[in-house]
Amino acid sequence: MKKRTIIFLIILIAAGVFAYLSWQNMSFSKEVLRIEILAPEKTNVGEEIEYIVKFKNNGNIRLENPELIFEYPESSVISNGGQIKTMSSSELGGDIYPGEERVFKFSAVLLGKERDVRIAKASISFQPKDLKTRSEVSTTFTTILGETPINISIEAPSKVGTGKALSLRVDYSSNVDYPLTDLTCYVTYPSGFDFLYSQPRGIDNTQFDIALLGGASSGRIDISGILNGEASEQKVFKAKIGIWQNGNFILLKEVIKGVEISSPSIYLTQRVNNNSDYAASPGEKLHYEIIFQNIGDQELKDLALITRVDNRYVDMESIEAEGATIEDGSIIWEAKDISELSSLEIGQIGKVEFWVNALEEIKVDGLENKNPTIKNTVTIGETRQDFLTRIESDIGIAQKFYTDNKYFENSGPYPLQTGEKTYLTIEWSATSTLNDVDNAKIVTALPESITFENKTYAQEGSEIIYNEETSEVICNIGSIPAGSGTVKEPKVCAFQVSIQPELADEVIILLGAAQLSGTDQWTGKTLTAKTDILYAQMSF
Repeated sequence: MKKRTIIFLIILIAAGVFAYLSWQNMSFSKEVLRIEILAPEKTNVGEEIEYIVKFKNNGNIRLENPELIFEYPESSVISNGGQIKTMSSSELGGDIYPGEERVFKFSAVLLGKERDVRIAKASISFQPKDLKTRSEVSTTFTTILGETPINISIEAPSKVGTGKALSLRVDYSSNVDYPLTDLTCYVTYPSGFDFLYSQPRGIDNTQFDIALLGGASSGRIDISGILNGEASEQKVFKAKIGIWQNGNFILLKEVIKGVEISSPSIYLTQRVNNNSDYAASPGEKLHYEIIFQNIGDQELKDLALITRVDNRYVDMESIEAEGATIEDGSIIWEAKDISELSSLEIGQIGKVEFWVNALEEIKVDGLENKNPTIKNTVTIGETRQDFLTRIESDIGIAQKFYTDNKYFENSGPYPLQTGEKTYLTIEWSATSTLNDVDNAKIVTALPESITFENKTYAQEGSEIIYNEETSEVICNIGSIPAGSGTVKEPKVCAFQVSIQPELADEVIILLGAAQLSGTDQWTGKTLTAKTDILYAQMSF
């Protein structure tokens, strides 16, 4: 009996010691070491924030082998390292003695949209002296995001008639001094919106990547389409802009714009040079006809029709508009000038017209300016509509020959000599001013006296083919990017020929006129250009 009592007492004492040590360990984790995070409670998106992590040993026992883990908030940009920063005992300065306080700092840039909540967490584990178990204390800190470094807006008419063309403009800008990279703008369209085209072009017509937005700079996306719906129905367009980080899209700002389907009383159409979908050429004289019809249920009186042409690509001084007043770039027809504006019966059609010259020189000074359009905004009564006329590119081709070894090793006399063989290199260079040109190729036929030497040079994506039966040389260029020859290098191909004159002519035709052709990606039109004949000189 006594033996059992002793065993019971030993078990009881062991349990008490274990309970005491457990309680002691808990008291360490909750009371002995105090940890806190100090940081701003609010910060603007994109600004660097500093987290100060402080911890202090408030007990009388040394805390050994400490380890600190700091977790940055989600969507943080850290200059070095990942989202979680772990600091070993040596990095923390070793054991923490009673009364000792230590401070560590962590910096990051927080991303997200306005009023998002970002939470940082710090935890420290340690082993109290003479104890085998480790304890851990942790804390968090919440920061609310304020203003974002991006502004974004949607400009569109508040009302539009069903089946009418709608122009949508998304403007975005930076309000910080440092550049922003890897941005993307997504545009979401309502049901009933038929996308036509955009400037610049997007991925799937909805995703517009922005490689770089410089400090305090801006950009624009112009979108055109046809909006269909029931009268008084609200259609909502959405645009959001964000930044990519580690393959994840972080939303910075979003905006919506509502457009009401109105019950129109006037139907508007426009023709340019007698075509409803005309593609203009630089320097061309454009004849605009604006046709309006009363499709309402009552007579319309005392109307005014105002049209304003975007002056970026036309010569405003060249405007001719009979019976109209021209003020500050607007062309105005009043009821006293046009009888149909004075009184427009149900179903009646009226028309006004004007002429304006497209600018002779329209240049692309950056990829954001390619695929230009002439915008014409027409207002009559409560009806307002935008019309867009696309501008076709101007392509060009030049051919020249080299006697030196620019592409290949050439030899023989030049000027040419009778009975002597000379090797020359022909170079073609193709250009496009405003738009990308697809399926581009250059074709010419070699004169009988010229021999193709099967030495060719073509840039990536291009090839040169020689047809022995027709003596044709064909350079399949592929694509000519907008701005080639101005802001970019032209597309080039070259080949070697030889000639051995038999007669002492003063000049010899080395190559006939070469023709460049291709499809304007923006307008869909087939474009062509030709070179002059290429001559070589003889020596006498």
